[in-house]
Amino acid sequence: MIGKKLKRLRVAILATDNFEEAELFEPRKALARAGALTVLVSPRTGKIQAMKHDRKTKKVRVDQALAQARPTDFDAVLLPGGALNADSLRMEEKAQEFVRDADRAGKPIAVICHGPWLLVSAGLVQGRKLTSYHTIQDDIRNAGGTWENREVVRDRNWVSSRQPDDLPAFNREMIHLFYELNEDNQKAA
Repeated sequence: MIGKKLKRLRVAILATDNFEEAELFEPRKALARAGALTVLVSPRTGKIQAMKHDRKTKKVRVDQALAQARPTDFDAVLLPGGALNADSLRMEEKAQEFVRDADRAGKPIAVICHGPWLLVSAGLVQGRKLTSYHTIQDDIRNAGGTWENREVVRDRNWVSSRQPDDLPAFNREMIHLFYELNEDNQKAA
């Protein structure tokens, strides 16, 4: 692991109710170990519900309402999966604007499982390579993206993975991508 090389890096985690527990908690822990500050951003305030596949588990407190979140306040974005979470989030215009603005600014985006649905609905997938949970590969292809059945795929400022089994590779590549792009941004400043 990269140690504390992501010190001062602010990561927006966009999620809502029924997110896949491991796909939010494990990357969040990996980012914290690397020194990053994570902020859970959601369309709702209070707490949101975690799931382990189709079973409800615990609730987690939202740090910031999506209505008040600005992509300029963050250095990177994490989109966990969970079919119900991703399906709800993709319909939020503010969430679509958030990822469009982050992508336009070249900020790194890490996405896993059903998370790419937001990127599809935001109109960002055209010409991009990524992976996801296998059931949404047609959505990615129909949006003009190239879907690959690999545990992790990097394409410019994006890193993507298929499912919870891929979390070790996803976390490793997410940390590397966030580090590389953060270093590039600091050099440019």
